[in-house]
This record gives sequence, C-alpha cells and structure tokens, in this order.
Amino acid sequence: MKIVDISGFYSETGGGVASYVRQKLAAAARLGHEVVVIAPGAESREERRTGGKIIWVASPPMPFDSNYRVFFSAREAWRAVAAEAPDVIEGSSPWRGGWIAANAPGDAVKSLVFHQDFIAGYPYTLLGGIMERPRIDKLFDAYWGYVRRLSAQFDVTVTGGEWLAERLKSFGVHRPIAVPFGIETDLFSPARRDESLRRELLAACGAAPDAKLLIAVGRLHPEKRHRTIIEGFALARGRRPDLALAIFGDGPARATVARRAARVEGVHVAGPVKDRARLAAIYASADLLVHGSGAETYGLVVAEAITSGLPVVTPDTGGAADLAKRGVSATYATGDASACAEAICSLLAAKEAGRHPACDLAPPSSADTHFTQLFDLYGRLIESKRGSQAPLAA
Repeated sequence: MKIVDISGFYSETGGGVASYVRQKLAAAARLGHEVVVIAPGAESREERRTGGKIIWVASPPMPFDSNYRVFFSAREAWRAVAAEAPDVIEGSSPWRGGWIAANAPGDAVKSLVFHQDFIAGYPYTLLGGIMERPRIDKLFDAYWGYVRRLSAQFDVTVTGGEWLAERLKSFGVHRPIAVPFGIETDLFSPARRDESLRRELLAACGAAPDAKLLIAVGRLHPEKRHRTIIEGFALARGRRPDLALAIFGDGPARATVARRAARVEGVHVAGPVKDRARLAAIYASADLLVHGSGAETYGLVVAEAITSGLPVVTPDTGGAADLAKRGVSATYATGDASACAEAICSLLAAKEAGRHPACDLAPPSSADTHFTQLFDLYGRLIESKRGSQAPLAA
C-alpha cells in the first residue's frame, strides 16, 4: 500500500506532527508499506527516508511561526500526488493541506487525520475566561460548517481517541473513526532514570539535589498554556519551597515564557531536546510532569510521561485529560493556576505517602499498534471502494 500524506504542519523542527510522521515512516518500513509525505519547505526537493520519502514543495514561511511554512500553490502538490499514484491520500489538517488533499485528483481512498482541534486550541484558550464552551462553539459555527463540508470529501476522519471521535460526531463531521494514537513504548520506561541527569537539571533550576523535579515538555506556544504552568508552579512553591521546574521545548512564545520564568525562583527554560533517548531519561528522572494544554487531540507528551512511570498533572479537557486516566495523575480546571498548584501539591503528597490515585485503565498503546490498526483500516477502505465488501459503518 502506498500512502501519500499531504502534511501542512510537518517541519523538521516541529513537535507532535513531526514525531507522528517519523513513527509512521518506521511502521511502514516494518509492515511493508510506503509513506510519501508532501510538505511545504524552503525549496522543492525529495528526500528518501526509511519507509518512504519526503517531497518538499517550495512554500513561504508561516507569518507567526518560522518553524513552519504554508502551501502556496496546490498544483505542485497535485503533480506530486499524480506521479506517486497512491492508494490512500491523507490530509493532516483541516486547513490548506486538508483542502489540497480533498481536491487531489484520482480515485484513491481519502483520509482526514484530525491532528489539531482549532477551537480548543485558540478560541477556548483566548475566550474561555469570559464565555462558556457551548457559547464559543456556537460563535464559531461557521468553522464547524467548513469542517463538515471538508470532511464530506473524505472517506473517513481519523481521530486519536474515542472522546475526540464523539466530539467531532456531535458537530456533524463526516465519519469520525477512532484509531488510538500510540508512542514508542520500547523507548520510554522507568528504567531510563539517570541520577546524574536529575542532579544536573536540579542544579540548572538553582535547586538543591534533594528537591522535587517538575518538568513541562512541549512546544512553546500560547495554546500550551505555559503561563498557567508557571503561575501554578509559583503558587505550589509558595507552599513547598523544595520544588524546581524545568521547561523543555521551543516555539514562537519562547521569549514570553522565558520572561515569565525569570520572575519565578526555581524555574529553568531548558530549550528543545533533539535526542529522544535523553528525553526518555528526563521523563524517568523527574518527579512530576505538569501539562498546560487542554486542547490536545491526543497528547504525546502525557503518554510518554505515563509510560516512563512519571505521575502527571494535566488540565481536565482534551486528550491530556483522557490519557491522564491511564496513569498516576491529577487534573485541574483548564487554565486555572490555583487549581494547578493544588493538583501539584496533592499529587506529590499522595506519592510521598504511598497513596497513588487508582488507575484501572490500560496504559498508552504503542505506535506499532496504532499504525497496524490504521493501515488495516485503510486496507478495508480500499477494498470497500473497489466494491469487494460492504462499506464500513460510520
């Protein structure tokens, strides 16, 4: 099977989408498929990868985030699709890339992979303090109308969890089917704990070697709500001076995050981590992950932390909240720094007393499991489109 992924948000310096693409290429190689990623780049060129290739289409930079670019002309992308003659075309966003995928010529199966919940990421973040969520959704009904029309051009809308499939179904999005996302479970493990790395990170925070190490991992972007994390940490540290916070990641809000961090004792902005093995060791060597985004469609960071044996504090909405049920966790009202501080202190106290909150759900699944299920779904859709079996249920 050949799958062409028209990925408007793929970047070598990106976050969750880049990790997902890397895992998909590796899974394709193992399972005997080929994945071709068409992405906006600085110049038009092809790059071979194990499991397929990347076709870069020369495109201008995104105005507010230089890590990403925006497809300008659809024709070059469509020419690449025609040359590849894929069995499946994926649209990896509801924006330009999704539109290009929806309108690509040919009779391939088309899949809209829902990596980003725009309403949860932006309007909920900006307006959540003054409006209830149903009112915000109503205010942006034109957006949901657009997504309904776009999704109707695809054979399926793939989501990373059942909760998101239900959310999209409630807005009339076409045929949402959950194929739970996964992570590299062979990489993330409590066995990666490194005491020297832990001491190094605590020292970078200006904390004593016996302090509690909290970490935040993710793109430095307003939707990730680092303000809530930092303010929540500051309130928690007022109650427990033995806390330190290391923030990992990069993005357009880095200067803002750094300014806020500089005003709070015990916070260190560590920048991005390119080495995945080092990231796994960071998770395993910390005491708590503090997450701010209530708009995750899945929440790779939270899944990686749980698999590393790390307790997590997350907002009570989105994919992060859904994943938190699968590990030792506490949730707080999204965007509420005081509630975040309370969750930090209560979870640490429970951990120290040996009273971990109960967790009776299966841990996050592996990337192998996700892609095996995804490729199986595509195989069934291909057979259905060829008329050899009944269509899948919506």
